[in-house]
Amino acid sequence: MTVAGLGCRAGCPAGAVLALIAEALARVGGGRLDALATAAFKRDEPGLVAAARQLGLPLLAIESAALAAVAAACPTRSARVLAAVGQASVAEAAALAATAPRGTLILPRISNGLATCALAREEEP
Repeated sequence: MTVAGLGCRAGCPAGAVLALIAEALARVGGGRLDALATAAFKRDEPGLVAAARQLGLPLLAIESAALAAVAAACPTRSARVLAAVGQASVAEAAALAATAPRGTLILPRISNGLATCALAREEEP
């Protein structure tokens, strides 16, 4: 299973999210996604919801405890994001938590200024 973990600014348009997902997939040589994931507090963000709908993928809402459980495995930490939302990484943590316990990052967080995206893949047992 491959998951795109996403974070975004409030009001981020779906087009910015979709473009970033396309860039992320291009950076890893293509492939397909099985789901999008974000922090639970972003579950209703219109741009994320619309992007998931346009891609025909579920948008997984990851609770804070699950994000915190994988925080140590996130290579990118933002003091600004930590102060704002209580998590130092949203995209990476969401991707890892959604693919836990056998998930690994295949692309650390990238950003376009409006959204962030990280890719994780759940390894087969």
